[in-house]
Amino acid sequence: MTYDRRTFLKAATAAAAVGFGAGRASAAEFNLKLGSSMPSSIISVSFLRKAAEKINSETNGKVDLKIFPDSQLGSDADMLSQLRSGALTMLSGTTGALGTLVPAASLSTVGFAFDNYDQVWKAMDGELGNHIRAELDKMGIVYLTVFDAGFRQITTSSVQVNSVEQMNGLKIRVPTSPIYASMFRAMGSSPTTINFGEIYSALQTKLVDGQENPLSLIQSAKFYEVQKHCAMTNHAWDGPLMCMNKMTWNKLPKDVQAIVERVFKETAVEQRAALAAQGNEIRAELEKSGMAFNSPDTDSFRTKLQSSGFYGEMKKAFGDNNWAVLEKVSNVRV
Repeated sequence: MTYDRRTFLKAATAAAAVGFGAGRASAAEFNLKLGSSMPSSIISVSFLRKAAEKINSETNGKVDLKIFPDSQLGSDADMLSQLRSGALTMLSGTTGALGTLVPAASLSTVGFAFDNYDQVWKAMDGELGNHIRAELDKMGIVYLTVFDAGFRQITTSSVQVNSVEQMNGLKIRVPTSPIYASMFRAMGSSPTTINFGEIYSALQTKLVDGQENPLSLIQSAKFYEVQKHCAMTNHAWDGPLMCMNKMTWNKLPKDVQAIVERVFKETAVEQRAALAAQGNEIRAELEKSGMAFNSPDTDSFRTKLQSSGFYGEMKKAFGDNNWAVLEKVSNVRV
C-alpha cells in the first residue's frame, strides 16, 4: 500500500486531532457525573446535555460533566444514596425520592396546590425554592434549580375518569412518594408503587388499571399503547431538582461554582419554555396514537381530598413549618 503526500497529511492531521481531543478530555480538573431516571428521549435530557456542554466551554475545559439518563446508574433511591455518599456528584432528582430524605422537597406535589405555571414558578423560584434549598443543605446537598416535568394527568385502560367517583377502586400506579399514595387512597383508589421502568409491563399485564404522569412521559414511555384514556386532572405539578453533592461543590473554585449555578439556572428557564411550547404538540400526537382526552370535574377531586382529611394528614406529615411555607405560596388549606 502506498501513500502520497496528500494522504499522509490527512492521516497526520487526523491523528493530531485525536490526540488533541484526548488531551482536552484528560485535562479536565473536575470530572462530574449527573444521574437521572428521565428517559433520554425527552426534551429535558437534551437540555441537561446542553448545560454540560456550556459548562465545559465556559470553564475552558476545567469541568467535564457527563449525563447518565434512563436510570443507568440505578433507581432514584439508589442515585440519591450515591449522591449523599459522594459516589455520584450530581443528580436530577425526583421530588418523590428527595422527599424521603427532606420532606420539603415534595411540597410542590401536594394535590391541587397550584392552578397554573405562574403560581408554580413564583413559588419554586422564590420562597418555596429557598426553603427546599435550606433543608437540602442540612443534608449535604446543594440545590441549584428545578426543571419542569409538567402537571400530572391520569391515564386508564378502560374507565374514563370524569369525576372523582370513577377513581373508586381503581388500581393505579404511583411513584415512590408517600404523598401520591396518600392522595390516591384519599380519592378512593388503590395505589401501587412501581418503578418507572416497570410501568409499561404493569399496565400491559393489567397489574394496574392506570397510572399518572406528565404528558411528556406518557408519550416517551409509549403508555398510549396500553392505555385508552387520559383525564386532564392537573392534580399535581412536578419537576426534577438539580442537585449536587455538597463536598464536591465546595471543592470547586468560586468562579467555577458561579458558572455551574448560572448555566443550570439559565438552562432551566430555556427548558421550561421549550416544554410549555411542546405541550400542545404532544397532546395532538397522543390523540393521533389513539388516546382519548377529557377534562374532568376537578372540583370533585378537591372536595374529596378536603373531606377525607388528606390535607390535614399532609400537614401532620410535613410538619407545621413546612406546611406554613406551602400555604403562603399555594391554594392548599387544611
